Amino acid sequence: MKAVILSGGFGTRLRPLTINTPKSMVPVLNIPFLEYFIKRLKSHKVSDITLAVSYLAEPIKDYFEDGSRFDVNLSYTVEDTPLGTAGAVKNAGGFIDEPTLVFNGDIFTDLDLTAMMYEHKKNNALLTIALTPVDDPTSYGLVETDSQNRILRFLEKPNPDDITTNMINAGTYIIEPEVISLIPSQTNCSFERDIFPLLLREKKDVFAYSADCYWMDIGKPENYFQLHYDLLNGKSNQYSFNNNRKKIVTGSSCIIHSSAQITGPVVIGDNCTIGEYVKINGPVVIGSNCQISNSSIVDDCILWKSVHVEPFVKIKHTIMANNTHIGSGSIIEGAVLGNNTIIGFGQRIKTGRLISPNTVVC
Repeated sequence: MKAVILSGGFGTRLRPLTINTPKSMVPVLNIPFLEYFIKRLKSHKVSDITLAVSYLAEPIKDYFEDGSRFDVNLSYTVEDTPLGTAGAVKNAGGFIDEPTLVFNGDIFTDLDLTAMMYEHKKNNALLTIALTPVDDPTSYGLVETDSQNRILRFLEKPNPDDITTNMINAGTYIIEPEVISLIPSQTNCSFERDIFPLLLREKKDVFAYSADCYWMDIGKPENYFQLHYDLLNGKSNQYSFNNNRKKIVTGSSCIIHSSAQITGPVVIGDNCTIGEYVKINGPVVIGSNCQISNSSIVDDCILWKSVHVEPFVKIKHTIMANNTHIGSGSIIEGAVLGNNTIIGFGQRIKTGRLISPNTVVC
């Protein structure tokens, strides 16, 4: 079985984190988001993978290369202009000569891909779409099915009175090569708006695979936070503290002062320094090469690599991208800071503030 991962989006909803970091490379527990995809595919014996890339493609290629480090075969297709979900798969069309998994590249899920493929083959389906239940379906595309899981109708972002199901498109598909012939070449074309409705109109064999498993769209900062909370609290099968009762994991070559107070769940990367009387209150994730200086407090935060926090700083419910520097005595709550942000001495950053990369606040 093969797979195509759509990794070319601009990550607009996740900015400023994705202004100079591809969405598929944002760290999740200090590992690039896309790496979870690839490892999960490998666990389901899928080793031939195409990454459909566009925006900021080079960091993805530099990190994953040909995939041999992960024991898979990686190839890349590059879009010069945005082609949409279906157009991007058409761009990889020569790769698709058998039933192929297609993934929206911003979904983290524990979906059983092997079971989904089994159902696809059993139904002799042209297309199988994974579905997942949500509490509030008004922001998603609903999918109605019959008792045999044949798809009857798509309903995009319905009004509350129009809701007939809470099952939504989960962003994972299995397509047969025949589907590729329906997609125009080098044209912006959407599976959701164009190809799926076309297949229904032509009464093709389109089925659903429903799964009540862990599922999260990381497209917004609050969802990105939630994914970390969920992983740290064991809600996905893709991360575990392995019976570590304190739920504190520390990387290699870290220096943590004996007076520092760390309350899990906390993950700390390699080569970090935690100073005297520092308080870290989980859930917290700290990337490699970070320095948290004396008497600072880090509460409910995600810090990427090489973040420097000076003494007497208070940070709460905040995301800080790579190479951020926080001046002594500053207070930051509910903010998102892009790469290379510098916050000067004694600053107060208020809730909801989004700070672009390379900004200096003083």
